Amino acid sequence: MSASTTDEKNVASSPAIRLGVLISGSGTNLQAIIDRIADGTLDASIELVVSSRPSAFGLKRAEAAGLQTLTLSKEIYADPEEADEIIAAELRRRGVDYVIMAGYMRKVHDPILAAFPNRVVNLHPALLPSFPGAHAIQDAYDRGVKVTGVTVHFANADYDAGPIIAQRALPVEEGWTVDELEEHIHAIEHELYPEVVGLLAAGRVHVRENLTVAIDPA
Repeated sequence: MSASTTDEKNVASSPAIRLGVLISGSGTNLQAIIDRIADGTLDASIELVVSSRPSAFGLKRAEAAGLQTLTLSKEIYADPEEADEIIAAELRRRGVDYVIMAGYMRKVHDPILAAFPNRVVNLHPALLPSFPGAHAIQDAYDRGVKVTGVTVHFANADYDAGPIIAQRALPVEEGWTVDELEEHIHAIEHELYPEVVGLLAAGRVHVRENLTVAIDPA
């Protein structure tokens, strides 16, 4: 086989984008992305999984998938900017294109945001700008909303305030408990997040003036 043929095969087999995934908990959204990559419906690779908690079950999911992991706990790295400098350096070293926050319970700071401008993606369990913050599902439930949903957006220096990439609405049925609402929200997350990563992989997502997002038609 000629060198040029080998090079062409290597290019063809390279993923469209390389991901770094940030987690803090069970890692179900990480698993959804892993599964889509494994079944060939998502053209991406996960180069590193970073956890803010040593006990996060998502680390076990990553290890089961043969992924590299890094843990930077608050107990060891109390200064979040110091932790983010380490994370950014590790992600750059691995050639990461996009940073995917999948249940990451620490705010990302300038070392990551500056290294990956409009390339840090977050998932929020409500229809932003409604119900920002860490208790969005409970807050929406307590307010008695008739429709809530899921938002995927680019992260910036403010909580839950970056340009919105995609949203999916969920009508809230009468009589649902908050646990039932949470279950339906998570089901949407596991579909929408890999879909958005697929849009990024296809180069169809464009940020306009750091405010809004345009998505090219398929």
